[in-house]
Amino acid sequence: MSLEELQALERRAVIPTYLRNPVQFVRGEGVRLWDEAGDEYLDFLAGISVLNVGHCHPRVVAAIREQAGRLTHVSNLYYTEPAMRLSAALAESSLGGKVFLCNSGAEANEAAIKLARRHRSGGEIVVLRDAFHGRTYGALSATPQEAKQAPFAPLVPGFVVAEKRPEAIDAAVGPSTAAVLLEPIQGEGGVLPLDEELLRAAREACDRAGAVLIFDEVQTGMGRTGTLWAYEQTGVVPDAITSAKALGGGLPIGALITGQRLADTLQPGDHASTFAGGPVACAAALVALEICSDPQLLAHVTAMGERFAAALEELPFVASVRGRGLLVGAELTPGTSAIELARRALLEERLVINATGPSSLRMEPPLIVTESEIDEAVARLGRLGP
Repeated sequence: MSLEELQALERRAVIPTYLRNPVQFVRGEGVRLWDEAGDEYLDFLAGISVLNVGHCHPRVVAAIREQAGRLTHVSNLYYTEPAMRLSAALAESSLGGKVFLCNSGAEANEAAIKLARRHRSGGEIVVLRDAFHGRTYGALSATPQEAKQAPFAPLVPGFVVAEKRPEAIDAAVGPSTAAVLLEPIQGEGGVLPLDEELLRAAREACDRAGAVLIFDEVQTGMGRTGTLWAYEQTGVVPDAITSAKALGGGLPIGALITGQRLADTLQPGDHASTFAGGPVACAAALVALEICSDPQLLAHVTAMGERFAAALEELPFVASVRGRGLLVGAELTPGTSAIELARRALLEERLVINATGPSSLRMEPPLIVTESEIDEAVARLGRLGP
């Protein structure tokens, strides 16, 4: 179907929750996308950090095809090898506890909230200013952004918002706290890395209060920052992490991963999901996890991130660059609209990027991006400036 036919179909049949760009993508490979006219685009968003291994990675595609031809679903009333193997691999790659599989980042955070409340019944969840944890009701209640929360009030009670300062964390955590939930780098908030001092304060406050520290690694995990999990670079070990986005290599899957202390907190009947741990998604995730765990790839992410940040800083309309690895945010100079620049990049230069606010760009290319592709992306972006 043509783009115009799809737009007409959307107007007639789709609830209008998205503001889509006027482009129809029909094929992807590596760091490239193609539209229905055959025009090629450079993808520096990766489906919002979903395609860390790139579009249609041959090993991921082969795993999906093989598993889809053998078994697609049986429910969690029975065993499947992909789900058990993936759970073990995730635990061994991180905190060494146990895993609850689900279907998305929001679901993983919902499971984490339930884990915390099971650990301390009725306890409060401390979250940070500018956080984003999802759009389902519990995850939305943990997302202190007025524009997202206000239309859907009343929200789930028991969430406490703390400012991003060590002393504010310390003051917010007490005997009634069940957990502190935070992103080591706030992606939707504008690619805002949290200071290690703040992370240490959260760890110490949780230890004093008997609360649990949960890192939302939905966007920062799976090698995005140069280590498999972003917490590995902070010196702070959380009690649980959540994962999704890139975990499935392009398919929807999420996970709550605990350390040993919380491994058996949730009991049979406490939580469930019909599609969680489906064989096809788990088969894809096993391959994606193996690829993203490769030390050579992780070193490549660090090197490419440094090259990308340095090149962006040379652009006259970029005021500053922040982030880690290939999770990169660019703050633009006053008077430069990030929303307009991202749109022009797509339509004029065929560069896929994203605006997280009026003056902030977010760029997250697949981790396999090359030096030449980074240079090409910066050149395309640079042609849009003054």
